[in-house]
Amino acid sequence: METVTHYLPGILLAFGATGLGLMSPGPNVLAIMGTSMALGRRQGLALAAGVSAGSFLWAMATAVGLSSLLAAYAGALVVIKIVGGAYLLWLAFKAFRSASRRDDIETSILHGAGTTRLFRFWLRGLTVQMTNPKAALTWIAVMSLGLAVDSPVWVATAIVLGTSAMSLAAHGIYALAFSTAPMIRLYGRARRWIQAGLGLFFAYAGIRLLASRT
Repeated sequence: METVTHYLPGILLAFGATGLGLMSPGPNVLAIMGTSMALGRRQGLALAAGVSAGSFLWAMATAVGLSSLLAAYAGALVVIKIVGGAYLLWLAFKAFRSASRRDDIETSILHGAGTTRLFRFWLRGLTVQMTNPKAALTWIAVMSLGLAVDSPVWVATAIVLGTSAMSLAAHGIYALAFSTAPMIRLYGRARRWIQAGLGLFFAYAGIRLLASRT
């Protein structure tokens, strides 16, 4: 029980960063929204499943890579946390900047996949997520919030499984809910508050990560 409580704060912080990040309408989320509105929920859900599969692969690759690196070079954690903390502060700045703007969100649609071939939407979502250069930095930041030099395997496993489940649920909800225009307008009204909250959390997480040494 003491072992669980020792690592639990870091795991929850990683979950919190992931959850708030999913609330911010990035390109993948906007594509799911637009596709669901224009082509239907089934296509939006297929795209969401592909994006979530990409998130799982990124999380798994990052967890394995960081765990192996820390096992060989414990001192690398300091560098990883500096990179992750700086990136979280950059995300906080972007969130605050977005919250200060009055412009509405603009959805996008992934055409050309064929409305009856759901696998192509899934594959497109997977491809878009896996080729996103920001995904690597995002997952390094998330994993470094929960991992320590002496973290056992179950800690990385819990973060990977937990964040993957959150990604699948959140993107699926976007596909279901945002197949109607009223939900887009409702989200647009709350967008600035969401971005402000996201900025505060990322600023806290970034400062906490930079101040950490273990």
